[in-house]
Amino acid sequence: MVDALGVAVVGFGWMGRVHTQAYARVPHHYPQLGVRPRLITVAEEVPGRAEEAARQFGFASTTRDWREVAADPRVRAVSITAPNFLHREIGVAMAEAGKHIWIEKPVGLTAGDARAVADAVAGAGVQGAVGFNYRNAPAVESARELIAAGEIGAVTHVRIRLFSDYAAHPDGALTWRYERERGGSGVLGDLASHGADLARFLLGDIVSLTADTAIFVPERARPTGATAGHALASGGELGPVENEDYVSCLLRFASGARGVLEACRVSVGEQNNYGFEVHGTEGAVFWDFRRMNELAVSRGTTYQDQPVSTVYVGPGQGEFGAFQPGAANAMGYDDLKVIEAYRFLRSIAEGTPHGTTLADAVHSAVVLDAMARSAESGSWVSLPVS
Repeated sequence: MVDALGVAVVGFGWMGRVHTQAYARVPHHYPQLGVRPRLITVAEEVPGRAEEAARQFGFASTTRDWREVAADPRVRAVSITAPNFLHREIGVAMAEAGKHIWIEKPVGLTAGDARAVADAVAGAGVQGAVGFNYRNAPAVESARELIAAGEIGAVTHVRIRLFSDYAAHPDGALTWRYERERGGSGVLGDLASHGADLARFLLGDIVSLTADTAIFVPERARPTGATAGHALASGGELGPVENEDYVSCLLRFASGARGVLEACRVSVGEQNNYGFEVHGTEGAVFWDFRRMNELAVSRGTTYQDQPVSTVYVGPGQGEFGAFQPGAANAMGYDDLKVIEAYRFLRSIAEGTPHGTTLADAVHSAVVLDAMARSAESGSWVSLPVS
């Protein structure tokens, strides 16, 4: 028998929409799942946005106050897709109200915020999932298995890149994302948080790092009304961009491997250029998000002039089989969020974590805080090993 699970979404910008669509699709891709999400309520303070979401997706009710969600006995699980500065308050309140939470990264503005939410989840005995979606790509999971099996030898070094142009336009609105008080870090939280998670997911603990950051678009126009995504706002009053557009970071891993992590939100000509190159003593593996279902792999004993082969993931690798029947049939970004939703719901149904957890969010946040300290001091920063 399949149990209905009341879910709510707090914050209905683009990511709130993505979470809602993922809930709707889970039963189609995972009919064996023991719970089925039921859209109970959506909370959004922008007038009219929650009502629009209810009309389009079928939420049973709407509210402008997320506290009503915490008090609603019909709701057992909550997606938290509100702005970063609200993550700690909402996450702790929902967990303490006995709600399971699926929360977007970064979980708050600092590692302290992420720990507070993680502690609340642990204390309440509920499940918690975090939006590190890129690790859910079957090709990335295959790369991790390949590396762990020693198929490229001992890892020597890795490059992780996350380049985007979403903030490249000088008329991009000065939203909360660019303010320290409400957005916290800039590209650190937006993109480098994924890079930190991928680095640990693939290679294990980072033990020290040194970083440099820069702001390349120092002023933006304040929006005159509600915004969603990365809207333009020319002609408004100019205000300062308070957090970083760019970060570069050198990493040292517990294994002895070295790494480079680079992220930028103002890279003209780059549209979601995310990926990694992992090199070992006997080979290498490469992944590009824009070719999400492929791995480039070099392995063998040739060493010099060793060829690189393209491998298409297929059923049997990660969650690919839940979406496509054969290799080289493409999956997309939204599919990664469906996987994330499935693992969150499975965690609730089985009472044990599947997929990313709040502990992963804390690890990523510790790395981000260390990057910020290093950029400010110009020195290497050591990190605790889990």
